[in-house]
Amino acid sequence: MSDRTTEPAGLPRAPALDTDPNAPGDLAAFKNAFRRHAAGVAVVTALDALGHPVGFTATSLASMSAVPPLATFNMAKSASSWPAIVETERVVIHLLGLRNRSLAERLAGPNTERFVGDHWRVGPYGLPVLNDVTSWMVGRIVERVSVHNAAVVVVQIEGGGLGEDDEALIYHERRYRALGETV
Repeated sequence: MSDRTTEPAGLPRAPALDTDPNAPGDLAAFKNAFRRHAAGVAVVTALDALGHPVGFTATSLASMSAVPPLATFNMAKSASSWPAIVETERVVIHLLGLRNRSLAERLAGPNTERFVGDHWRVGPYGLPVLNDVTSWMVGRIVERVSVHNAAVVVVQIEGGGLGEDDEALIYHERRYRALGETV
């Protein structure tokens, strides 16, 4: 059996990562490619075992099915919010628009500062709901699929709300961006 970092003959080497020029080729190829894959920006919130709000910014949100309404997101098991996601039954998924860039940055920042301020309110089931987002959905976690050091979380949507429409907030090349011209 070959080592996972051994490159097959003829396979091109990915450009080195600026953050780690000695990263193995598979990691460099993965990170370089996904930096160029634009993704919408969402925030997932929940309550921890003590009833404190937790949340994180996610670009891995995807719809899984319409009937029943299922959404998925991925997260590292080392994430500060992971223990709450393991223990809780419900989450709120927030979809962000361009006006929510600072909210995305806040929920991607230090976990002790994510819920300091008046940018959120108590919503269904006592869950934290972020203010002024383009939409939000509350749902019940129906499955947590462990994959190596990460997990895919499947959520059945139970309800939600719409905010004011906005231009899309996109994450691309490690920066938040607005969409360009419509084609």
